[in-house]
Amino acid sequence: MARAVVQVSLFGLLLALVTTLPNKDDWDIYSFHINSTVSSCYATTVITSRVNFKSGFPRILSSVFRFIDGQAYDGVVKSKEAAKQQYTDAVSQGQSAGIVSSVGRTLEEFKTSVNVAAHKKVTFELTYEELLKRKLGKYELQIHARPMQPVKDFKVDVYIHEKARINIMEVKGGLSTNAMANAITKTHSDTQAWVYFYPTEDQQKTCDRCGEQGMNGDLVIVYDVNRDTSFGDIKSSGYFVHHFAPSNLARIPKNVAFVIDQSGSMHGRKIQQTRTALIHILNDLAEEDRFGLITFDGSIFHWKRELTQATEENLASAKTFAQQIRDRGATDINQAVLEGARMLNANLREGSASILILLTDGDPTSGVTNLEVIQSNVRKAIAGEFPLYCLGFGFDVNFEFLEKMSLQNNGVAQRIYEDSDAELQLKGFYEEVATPLLTDVTMVYEGGINLTQTNFSQYYNGSEIVVAGQISDNDIGTFTPQVVAVSRNGRVVFPGTNVTVESADVSESNIQRVWAYLTVKQLLEKELRLSGPEKENAKKEALELSLKYSFVTPLTSMVVTKPPGESSDVLHKPKEGEAPQTPTSNAGHYVPMTLPGSSTRSYGVTLLFSFALELFVNGELDEVLFGGFKRIAIHTAAAHFEFDAVKTIVRDGQSTVEYRQQDEVVSRNSVTVIRRAKEIDVVSGDTHIVFLIHEKEGNFYLWPVIRQQPMDTNVTGILGGALIHKYKIFYFALQRPMNEFIVTQI
Repeated sequence: MARAVVQVSLFGLLLALVTTLPNKDDWDIYSFHINSTVSSCYATTVITSRVNFKSGFPRILSSVFRFIDGQAYDGVVKSKEAAKQQYTDAVSQGQSAGIVSSVGRTLEEFKTSVNVAAHKKVTFELTYEELLKRKLGKYELQIHARPMQPVKDFKVDVYIHEKARINIMEVKGGLSTNAMANAITKTHSDTQAWVYFYPTEDQQKTCDRCGEQGMNGDLVIVYDVNRDTSFGDIKSSGYFVHHFAPSNLARIPKNVAFVIDQSGSMHGRKIQQTRTALIHILNDLAEEDRFGLITFDGSIFHWKRELTQATEENLASAKTFAQQIRDRGATDINQAVLEGARMLNANLREGSASILILLTDGDPTSGVTNLEVIQSNVRKAIAGEFPLYCLGFGFDVNFEFLEKMSLQNNGVAQRIYEDSDAELQLKGFYEEVATPLLTDVTMVYEGGINLTQTNFSQYYNGSEIVVAGQISDNDIGTFTPQVVAVSRNGRVVFPGTNVTVESADVSESNIQRVWAYLTVKQLLEKELRLSGPEKENAKKEALELSLKYSFVTPLTSMVVTKPPGESSDVLHKPKEGEAPQTPTSNAGHYVPMTLPGSSTRSYGVTLLFSFALELFVNGELDEVLFGGFKRIAIHTAAAHFEFDAVKTIVRDGQSTVEYRQQDEVVSRNSVTVIRRAKEIDVVSGDTHIVFLIHEKEGNFYLWPVIRQQPMDTNVTGILGGALIHKYKIFYFALQRPMNEFIVTQI
């Protein structure tokens, strides 16, 4: 195999526009370019957009910028606290400034803020790095195009260069249609491929899912390469990267237990999609597999109490059981997962691979409800024997709880977005783990130091294991790799003695950055699952590497300010002798950059953000019926509120409480939420927001009304200013979970 790490210049970046009230556009996008270069599965993507602001008001741009009036301003990565202070100081002194921060711990979202004066042409340039994941035998590069206005100069350029022969190269997605056929050009040779996407303004308005507001869809480039050896491919340049993806192996029979939430919160489309997906998954089981089905609410329900062979008769019975799953009752996650672990532990077979899969949409509300106790119980029950995969269904799932529980048990967590394709998301996840080929995989590198993760519980067909590290004393002669694992036929060793460790044709710094990328990502995972001194050590090391390699992570932010003495691009710059004025609420704007798993998601919109109050109010817009906001999330330093038209969920430390009663008052610290018949009141300090509840085509939505403006003039967001109709919000979105991306330069 040639190289299995690709250098991608592509991050499905989406530029979207949301207006609170219709008014004449006061900005133009002159150009929007995405340039992606993939080499050895490491992707570097540069997104550049040229925007002209016509309004006389300072515009709020939630993006990252690099050039203003031809002058370059580079971002500097600092600790979150230092970057926040630099940004606040610059804005309070009337200077142009910008900041990029992640929201949450997994980089699923990040927010940016810049202030830009009117009549300015600004170029925004954002650079990402991504290590492409191989899934189901293919690498996939996804670009989401949604500028929300036709752009005269819209270009996507993708260049793929691999050492090995490219054997598959396809262009898919919602933008790869007959209407766009002549806008897409693709060519490839043995080891190189090019894709160009240059739609005209008319095509941007007439394609599927397009309209007068421009494109709204995906361009997906799919490819794979030949693999000549079972050991895989190693590239070295002081640091090394090893891509291990053997394919000529016998399938290992699996033991799988499905633990399915059927509590009341799964009502409606969630439970319907779960039933459909489960039936499809059962169809894919091989007869040599053993499986079990458990559903749970406040109690647990078995299809059968022990794992059962996947015969035709048993599968028919299991499908009947699946079709009868109905939503009801509370949520006892602890009892259900422990029962799934018991079933697997009672049926461990030599030469097989065991998997526990949990699907839930909520927090535990019955039985054991303390999250740390549940995690401890599950860890003891599984005892390292098999991985736990957690699927979190919906917007308001406590994903951090599920992620930590998965990581503690050698698995992963994945969010399932509540949308029309949720059943495909569920089925797609299962397909990734459906065919185990190896278990207990250990990667050994004699002469290697500072290694990333080297032990893996299972290896699945169509996937890939990637390990990076440093060669001791840069002496390739003493470097000997080896892989030891368990296959269907027993212990197997993949010797690396005859494997050539090739000098990388990408720069040494890129190989080193792959190592840093993987190390930071894995340290953040360790920081989540550990406690005490080990947790702090992992956090410290992740911070140091993030600063060294200029990575925007949950521990760092990137700040951009004009040097002292340069004229600033704000409306109200203080005159000499006057005290600096605190900027108005439209001097900076924070909007999350959401990275969902599918391009058709609704994206978060920042309603209110305050550094001083540590208050962040975010909303999920309905983009189907355009009825308003489907859900609202409020984050404070100590608590997290989420509510829709039916319920309010409050997370405070390890406790989670759900409220549905009318006129019930819920207070945490400085935030009070009161649910009424036709509205929901939110009060925080001197700020009062009312969310009106209204119905459209049988669905209920929320719409915010500001009853009392905050006194803090540093408050930003579309509710942060009196002239709400003056606000336009830009937001960028990447089409993968953000923990697969690293922001490296703006």
